Amino acid sequence: MEQMIDSGVLSAENDKRAKDLEADYAALGEKLARNGVNIDDVTAKVAAYGVAVPSWGVGTGGTRFARFPGSGEPRHIFDKLEDCAVIQQLTRATPTVSLHIPWDKVDDLTELKERGTALGLGFDAMNSNTFQDQDGQDHSYKYGSLSHTDAATRQQAIDHNIECIEIGKALGSKALTVWIGDGSNFPGQSHFTKQFERYLDAMKSIYAALPDDWRIFSEHKIFEPAFYSTVVQDWGTNYLIAKELGPKAFCLVDLGHHAPNVNIEMIVARLIQFGKLGGFHFNDSKYGDDDLDTGSIDPFRLFLVFNELVDAEGAENFNPAHMLDQSHNVTDPIESLMRSAVEVTRAYAQALLVDRAALSAYQQENDPMMASETLKDAFRTDVGPILAMARKNAGGAVAPIAAYRAAGYRRKVSGERPAVSGAGGGIV
Repeated sequence: MEQMIDSGVLSAENDKRAKDLEADYAALGEKLARNGVNIDDVTAKVAAYGVAVPSWGVGTGGTRFARFPGSGEPRHIFDKLEDCAVIQQLTRATPTVSLHIPWDKVDDLTELKERGTALGLGFDAMNSNTFQDQDGQDHSYKYGSLSHTDAATRQQAIDHNIECIEIGKALGSKALTVWIGDGSNFPGQSHFTKQFERYLDAMKSIYAALPDDWRIFSEHKIFEPAFYSTVVQDWGTNYLIAKELGPKAFCLVDLGHHAPNVNIEMIVARLIQFGKLGGFHFNDSKYGDDDLDTGSIDPFRLFLVFNELVDAEGAENFNPAHMLDQSHNVTDPIESLMRSAVEVTRAYAQALLVDRAALSAYQQENDPMMASETLKDAFRTDVGPILAMARKNAGGAVAPIAAYRAAGYRRKVSGERPAVSGAGGGIV
């Protein structure tokens, strides 16, 4: 397997930290053992965990106002795969890449799949794009796509999603994520019911094209780019869609797609309870769909989400897909994605430490203080040594960002990839 980071640099960085890691791991192991927890068992579960990297995430993002490109930006999907391989090599937590079509479309899918294999990467859920117009497109999505009033425009969007399925089949993907920007900006602009009926009919056509072993994820978002109404605006509508389509349809939860102060972990619990949780787009937010680094604003909320996920482990047909979905405006995207992958695994490790028997007893006894303390005990535990040991044992970096900087990867690709113009705006 091709390594993007020199193994000598990685070994040297790990050697500098090996002694301290062993001591920290042993100390944490003793502490956990007093509570009946085997640290090696937790480490093994963490090592087996994986979260997908979005192909578009390795490029510099922006806002509606401006975008400031970084140095060494990927020029195409093959550059993106190399950047994703760096993240996987150092974190050992991101074994798959999620593609966005047509941004990542290529003529030779065999070449793309083989390149992924050579870099040790698989392909996660496919993502369609009917929220912007492409060169040569017959019909515009300015006023909608799958819910557009024009049948030909809807069919164009349907055909694009089916094309994404066909591309995914060739790459070994097993899921399609559908997010649309359809909605309205003014009261009276759209007939809510007729618009939703058109969307459902279009989604049924896409659903019919799914292979038997595939899933389709519908993704809700409260607003943006539509600011008065959005067709798939919340988890209730999303659940109705999944129920209407059938057993291969599930709801995808993006942590930034909710109104402020919404109890996301309870939404997760509800969707788990009724068998319609498909997966996640992990990120963080302060105000809206900020797409900030996962865990950078509210790590406790992330932990609470994973608390529900761990609680449901072992349930029938419970297999949610996990993916990062972020926009990196002022940081090196590779560094942000590595840190985010670490933060997701941190939340998972902390959730594994929850004393579930004690928690259940406190809940049954209506003891809110001790129930809360049980969760807080797990959240306050520094699981850093577990994460670092899992990475080291798998051939990754004890300190991924430090190793990345020591290797000089960004400097190297900056000399190989032409600079990108900073003109224009756009989130992606």
